[in-house]
Amino acid sequence: MKAIPVPAIAGAYLFEPTPHVDERGFFSRTFDADVVRSVGIDPDGFLQDSVSRSRKGVLRGMHLRSGLGEAKLVRCSWGAVFDVVVDLRPDSPTYLGKETFELTGDTQVSVYIPAGCAHGFQALTEYADVSYRIDRAHDPAEDVAIAYDDPELAISWPLPVAFVSARDRQALSLSEALQNMR
Repeated sequence: MKAIPVPAIAGAYLFEPTPHVDERGFFSRTFDADVVRSVGIDPDGFLQDSVSRSRKGVLRGMHLRSGLGEAKLVRCSWGAVFDVVVDLRPDSPTYLGKETFELTGDTQVSVYIPAGCAHGFQALTEYADVSYRIDRAHDPAEDVAIAYDDPELAISWPLPVAFVSARDRQALSLSEALQNMR
C-alpha cells in the first residue's frame, strides 16, 4: 500500500493498495496503520466505521462538521462513485481547493479527508457501497450540508441526480455555510 498526496487539498491523501489477484478474484489490504502513520495521521484516532449503500445517480453531500470538524478515510467497497472533496479550512494553503476522484470496489483506493473539508459523492453503478472510517463520534448538532449544485462549487456531477435526502435538498449555499461556521 502506498500513500499519495492530493495536491489540491493540503493534508489529503489517496491510499492505493496492492491487490493480490488470481483466478478466485482478489485479496486487498484496505487499511495499514504503518502507512497511515508514515504520513502523519494517527491510525488510533479513528473511532467509528460506517457504510452507506446508494443506488445509481444518488448524490450524498456536500457534508462536513462544524466545531473541531471530522477527518474521514473513505473507500468505495463495492461498485463505483464519483467522489468530491472541497477544502473549507480558512487557514489552509489550499483553501477552496477542490478535487474529484473515481473510487471503485475494483481498486479499493481510499481517500483521507482532513477535518474542515466538505465531502460528497454520486453513485455511478446500480449499487455502490461506501465505507467510512471516522475520527469523532457523530454529533448531529455539528452537521453542515452545502448545496451540491452551488454555482460557487461548480461541481460537474457525471450523472443526472436521481435522488438526494431532504437535508441535502435544504442545504445551505457555500457562502451561507462559510458565514455560519465562523
